[in-house]
Amino acid sequence: MAALNKVFIDVEVDASVAGDAALAAKLEEVCPVDIFKNADGHVEVVDENVDECVLCRLCLEAAPEGTVHVKKLYDGTELSL
Repeated sequence: MAALNKVFIDVEVDASVAGDAALAAKLEEVCPVDIFKNADGHVEVVDENVDECVLCRLCLEAAPEGTVHVKKLYDGTELSL
């Protein structure tokens, strides 16, 4: 049976910053539940960890405004600063 990912939360990173090696390292560092991975200088979202999001907003604070999106699928809203 396939695992269900992104049932409650979805996380997206804008293509405009996905290739920023410094941002990839910073997001990997700040996320307490390992949603982000620095994949050879590119931001990668680890799908199997997304629903572990604790809505701490650390990724939003670490990234340029409006480039990381944390969507609460259960109520249709998005986190903001």
